[in-house]
Amino acid sequence: MRGGTSAMRQYWKRCFDSNNEQSKRQMIEGGTSGPIFSLSVTKFDQAVSRSILTEMFVTEELAFRFVERNMFQRLLHSLQPKFKIPSRTTLTRDILSFYETEKMKLQSYFSHHCQKVCLTTDTWTTSSQNLTYMSLTAHFIDNDWKLQKRILKFFRVEGHSEEVLGRAIEGCLDAWKLHQVFTVTVDNATSNDGAILYLKKRLNAWNSLVLKGDYLHMRCCAHILNLIVKDGLKEIDDSITRIRNAVKYVKSSPMRCESFKACIELESINYKGLVSLDVETRWNSTYLMLEAALKLRAAFDLLELQDDKYINELSKSYGVPTDDDWTYAESILPFLKIFYDATLRISGSLYVTSNKCMKEVFSIGRKIKLHCENTDLSIRLMASKMQRKYDKYWGTPNVINMLLLIAIVLDPCHKLDFVNWILDESFGVEKGEELKSKLSTCLNSLYNHYQGKEDESQSNQDAMINEEDEDDILNIYLQSTGRDSDAKSELDRYLKEDCEPRNKSAELDILGW
Repeated sequence: MRGGTSAMRQYWKRCFDSNNEQSKRQMIEGGTSGPIFSLSVTKFDQAVSRSILTEMFVTEELAFRFVERNMFQRLLHSLQPKFKIPSRTTLTRDILSFYETEKMKLQSYFSHHCQKVCLTTDTWTTSSQNLTYMSLTAHFIDNDWKLQKRILKFFRVEGHSEEVLGRAIEGCLDAWKLHQVFTVTVDNATSNDGAILYLKKRLNAWNSLVLKGDYLHMRCCAHILNLIVKDGLKEIDDSITRIRNAVKYVKSSPMRCESFKACIELESINYKGLVSLDVETRWNSTYLMLEAALKLRAAFDLLELQDDKYINELSKSYGVPTDDDWTYAESILPFLKIFYDATLRISGSLYVTSNKCMKEVFSIGRKIKLHCENTDLSIRLMASKMQRKYDKYWGTPNVINMLLLIAIVLDPCHKLDFVNWILDESFGVEKGEELKSKLSTCLNSLYNHYQGKEDESQSNQDAMINEEDEDDILNIYLQSTGRDSDAKSELDRYLKEDCEPRNKSAELDILGW
């Protein structure tokens, strides 16, 4: 054969090399399951790299001066010598520009996904500088029926006055073009009442209130529970203070902590956790402190025998915990756990809680009443104080926010009959009937609001009068007796359907439903 086989050999060699190279690349990139990293080399882009650097400083919360640190600059230079590292002044400008870009994206997202928002806000004053700060968060359901939340602003305000707070919220909403506000949840500071009234007037001017804004003001359930328990704990305040001081002592230095751990080992206590000091203004942390301290009581008793400094230091104030202190703490802990668990259930921010709040509230109200009859005097006195605080916020019909009751009605595991029963149980027949009537009116008004039918009921009545003749008499009968399924609203049909099984309540995705 003229020319031999050299051309054929070269062809097969090229095919083999090509297949071999492809196999190597596939192994590096993870085979058919997807690439681990790409072998392709992208062209260096100063603008892209600087943008990524800016985003890194924001997401990792790095100090701006970090960009000028020698080792950080050496690292960047080793990765890409061509990259021009910005100064912290330039980085600051880049971050502000990045903020404005992201804000525009979020405004666009709001305009497409956000029909109405529920706001939560809080203010606090720093102890070191005496400066007041405010945060404002928007919670809403997007077009895919997923719960979303976005922090709109975290900023300094000039004090806690009603007008200052109200104008601050108004200005933030205006900047974000968010005028459709459903509720505003705040704690029970007096200044918040005035701020909500101011905001109600502004929202009314924007024509964006639901149910005339009667239920715009949402009091934070978790904060009220905190106030209720704090009032109850005053009854055994000295006992809690002595236990708190004991915990503070063993947490005050590494040496004391090691000495306490030795006591735990000597007492063969199986509990692996350690006590944590509570924050006196947050009763949840007090519950956790008492729970852990009770499990380690024997270690505290041994410490009292072995460490004279422990006795001497605590004797300067209230003294070491007594047997009565431990007994009181042990007796009230199951009662406090009711509040602790309820607070956890209603404080979630990644799932819907509005359908849980008033169920927890009424359940706690029943348990407080039961403990007011407890044979243990300390629990009875504590429950009585709690009852007075509970009644202030939830004990009378006129202080109940109807939207929280409607939220239970719209829970397919409960619906209207369950809520009506709760109202009778909690307020008695007379006040219960008053609340049930109010609930029914608000429920239908809210449904009509979303259907755009506020004025439709009167029009329907006029139409019935004009259209009435002998042929329509059967239709009129069916409608008036509620037997015409076509005349029933979606709300009516929902309320008539059976509830979802109770055993599915905990796992039910209510928005997905």
